[in-house]
Amino acid sequence: MEFDDEAEHRRLFRVETNSPQMKAVFSLEQGGSLSAKTPKNTVIQSFKIVILSNKLNLLLPFGPIAILVHYLTDNKGWFFLLSLLGITPLAERLGYATEQLACYTGPTVGGLLNATFGNVTELIISIIALKNGMIRVVQLTLLGSILSNMLLVLGCSFFCGGFVFSRKQQVFDKGNAVLNSGMLLIAVMSLLFPTLLYYTHSEVRAGSSELALSRSTSCIMLVAYAAYLFFQLKSQPSFLTESEETSDDDEVPEISKWEAIIWLLIFTAWVSLLSGYLVDAIEGASVSWKMPISFISVIVLPIVGNAAEHAGAIMFAMKDKLDLSLGVAIGSSIQISMFAVPFCVVISWMMGGQMDLNFQLFETATLFITVIVVAFFLQEGTSNYFKGLMLILSYLIVAVSFFVHQDPNQG
Repeated sequence: MEFDDEAEHRRLFRVETNSPQMKAVFSLEQGGSLSAKTPKNTVIQSFKIVILSNKLNLLLPFGPIAILVHYLTDNKGWFFLLSLLGITPLAERLGYATEQLACYTGPTVGGLLNATFGNVTELIISIIALKNGMIRVVQLTLLGSILSNMLLVLGCSFFCGGFVFSRKQQVFDKGNAVLNSGMLLIAVMSLLFPTLLYYTHSEVRAGSSELALSRSTSCIMLVAYAAYLFFQLKSQPSFLTESEETSDDDEVPEISKWEAIIWLLIFTAWVSLLSGYLVDAIEGASVSWKMPISFISVIVLPIVGNAAEHAGAIMFAMKDKLDLSLGVAIGSSIQISMFAVPFCVVISWMMGGQMDLNFQLFETATLFITVIVVAFFLQEGTSNYFKGLMLILSYLIVAVSFFVHQDPNQG
């Protein structure tokens, strides 16, 4: 790709999407790092840029309020809700800080940074839950993120985009959509075999074969995800061509490299702190709200925690940029299923825990059917409001199912 001038060079660098895979792809389009001058901001200027420039940050005070509620009252329901609201803007700001840091790295490193930190909030919550021995909460939370991205986010994107462009059929990259559907089916296969091994009682060594299979499969999944990421970074940098029309302004870093690193550390520490309180409050919130833990983990946590990412996908669809919407919804699902899930299994292994890929029969079947439904809706490479409505209704069916589902491993 030839660039007419440096402004066009910078303009094509950034794609305003929370999808780590798409950020990784587009960071390569420039062929090198930005040559823009490093901003020299004071502490106050940096605070205004990072904190006061985003309306979503109005939710930041809910974090400290949640901690006060934790120590002043015994209402776990309110504490859990306030913690969720407090984490929502932090997840978006983590993505912003990572994006700013990527401006100062090479294209490959920038792409890997965005891919790695794409779902860092879920990973932090999962690791803290693993330290507390709440393996089942980790499994259900990660499963919920996958389901909400594939059904709710994609459904709302198709629905809203279909209404805005009701007189035409929106299109997206069919080949890329089919590839992503295949990756999701591989993830389902990886979860299905340990589950079948457990329920068919066909283990060579009862109690250990399932865990061994899960750990070895997790290592293979991480290799597969690395190959997938390399394929997008190197082999197929032109998967999506909407980068030229995504940003209308010249894109330059707003903060310096060290500012980005410092803010990244601050947001990560704050997310870690709130996540610790959040995980501790899940059981109390379940009792206070009279909701199953499985419903809170699979439905409530992903919807509130990923609200900023969800809104971004819908906005892209309403601008007739469905490839970007799919990058947010499906790309995030692939990262969670092919990276976050096996990564948590390996981390649990290192901690001496026994997290496996047996998500239980009900949960695995739900994921399998969801992937099949989404794959059918993506195979034509077109979307409309009816497809979106069907995906949203499918998610409501999933939500109701988990509301009445009693998890056998809830304890």
